[in-house]
Amino acid sequence: MLQGPGSDCGASPAPMEYISTRGGAGAVDFEGALFSGYAPDGGLFMPQHIPSLDGDTLRRWGRLSYRELVKELCSLFITAELVPRNTLNDLIDRAFSRFRHKDVIHLSRLKNGLNVLELWHGVTYAFKDLSLSCTGQFLQYFLEKKQKHVTVLVGTSGDTGSSAIESVRGQKNMDIFVLLPKGFCTQIQELQMTTVIEDNVHVFAAHGNSDEIDEPIKELFADVNFARKYNLMSLNSVNWSRIMVQIAHHFYAYFQCAPSLDTTPLPVVEIVVPTGGGGNITAGCIAQKMGLPIRLVAVVNSNDIIHRTVQHGDFSLSESVKPTLASAMDIQEPYNMERILWLLSGSDSCLMNTLMERFSVSKSLKLPEDLHRKLSETLRSCSASDEDIVRAMQRCWEENCYLLCPHSAVAAHYHYLQLDSMPRCCLAPASAAKFPDALLRAGLVPQFPPEITALMAMETRSTPLERGQDWAQALRERIKATAQRWGIAGQGVTQT
Repeated sequence: MLQGPGSDCGASPAPMEYISTRGGAGAVDFEGALFSGYAPDGGLFMPQHIPSLDGDTLRRWGRLSYRELVKELCSLFITAELVPRNTLNDLIDRAFSRFRHKDVIHLSRLKNGLNVLELWHGVTYAFKDLSLSCTGQFLQYFLEKKQKHVTVLVGTSGDTGSSAIESVRGQKNMDIFVLLPKGFCTQIQELQMTTVIEDNVHVFAAHGNSDEIDEPIKELFADVNFARKYNLMSLNSVNWSRIMVQIAHHFYAYFQCAPSLDTTPLPVVEIVVPTGGGGNITAGCIAQKMGLPIRLVAVVNSNDIIHRTVQHGDFSLSESVKPTLASAMDIQEPYNMERILWLLSGSDSCLMNTLMERFSVSKSLKLPEDLHRKLSETLRSCSASDEDIVRAMQRCWEENCYLLCPHSAVAAHYHYLQLDSMPRCCLAPASAAKFPDALLRAGLVPQFPPEITALMAMETRSTPLERGQDWAQALRERIKATAQRWGIAGQGVTQT
């Protein structure tokens, strides 16, 4: 049975609405959250209430495929009035039609209790294909219905850009502008973006790190008139739709690794989540809030702000981003922590607004004692150096002849440190094939699928953004020129 806060038996469920973590914006429906990215007050959209699942529902869901779990979960957060259930099912089936594995994702059970959930069987060999393929279908559904156009603006630390491009490439009612940090992505990650030659795809190679490329994007979204005129939206994990789809990872991981669903209470499974911007770990916190009996571990590389926050309540920037082997996690400002803190504060928007304003000014924040206590009760954390990553990759290969990407190896590193026999699942966000330099560093031999090998000979297209250049202005000019070419300025989706 599905339980909702304050619901009476037999009563219709309350409509699902989304509110800002900072409390300064009106409630919107799923369509409004989908097209908004950041809320108008600078916060992030979250469901006004989190559905609660009882043990019988969890046991029933334990028999579902990953694809079916995504459908069930999305139907809780998208009302049938907005997207009829049969249509929702069709959109999700369409989203997963390009995945290479019949089950969409796959659990590899390896030696010494290492369970690796492969989330990377999509077009770009990264977990972001899962949520972005669905989000692309949701966008297309609403845009076709209203005959509108949007401008998608994305900053990427590696995999988001290519997954976002693949989810909207060739679509006439969407233009996508992607900023990648030149030299901070692997060659393969960069080629997966720059080799897509489509009229609606615009890639910018910026000479800066992942946090620096977020600044011009925030500036454009903060320019309310510009954002409205050119119908800007984000496909980074600020977008609620991505978080929503990623909740399914945790349910599937739990059902695959739980020793039995016949006991009361249900057993606890530990889910180990490689963490950068914090989207996947946020999805895990929501799954936990829904009643899934999981223990969450946020594992990071040397850019350890989340680890320091969990351990000491210290949500403060380091002096600079440290380049690591797990490059997609080289992030100093994990924006989704705002969602987690909001959830743990009991949806205290006033507190979030105060804390985030303080962080925005000083880039340094000490969590209130009560909030830090709740965070450390909800999450465990671990930080891995490049040496730790290399050792985990080597050990996994020696014991299993199985190649881990460096991000997956951060999770494996945590697993190898544990002495207990608790059932545990490590989320694997990307294929090792995307990170040949890391494999070579570990003394391992990269194995390339033909789709990745083919990238090396393909034509590329991108626009450089040099240091000292006004990146926000360069983006503005390209967006304006594109809109003029298609005659589409001011024809976007109207938000309520």
